[in-house]
Amino acid sequence: QVQLVESGGGLVQTGGSLRLSCAASGHTFSSEVLGWFRQAPGKEREFVGVITSSGGGTYYANSVKGRFTISRDNAKNTAYLQMNSLKPEDTAVYYCARKRFAWRDNSPPNFDSWGRGTQVTVSS
Repeated sequence: QVQLVESGGGLVQTGGSLRLSCAASGHTFSSEVLGWFRQAPGKEREFVGVITSSGGGTYYANSVKGRFTISRDNAKNTAYLQMNSLKPEDTAVYYCARKRFAWRDNSPPNFDSWGRGTQVTVSS
């Protein structure tokens, strides 16, 4: 089973950018659909976006569409979340995870192999 580790979080001002990485171990990475989620204090885990195994397809939550971009480099076993035009409401712990069944919806129960997350804080 693939294991995922997020990195790249930090403190950034409103309007700034960050790029998060999701490094994977395991030989199945290139066949996995990967998702990004976030969880703010006191809130439920929220879907951010997902990328197909080849990287040819992506889908985003409306709240980040046009500002965030997911990509992946299967040769490096790494996926990325480029975040631009950050807002204070983007403050959260960001997680990557593997989608267990590609045909199901993008709710958290349909994902596994969660990383420990990386904190993103956007100051106003």
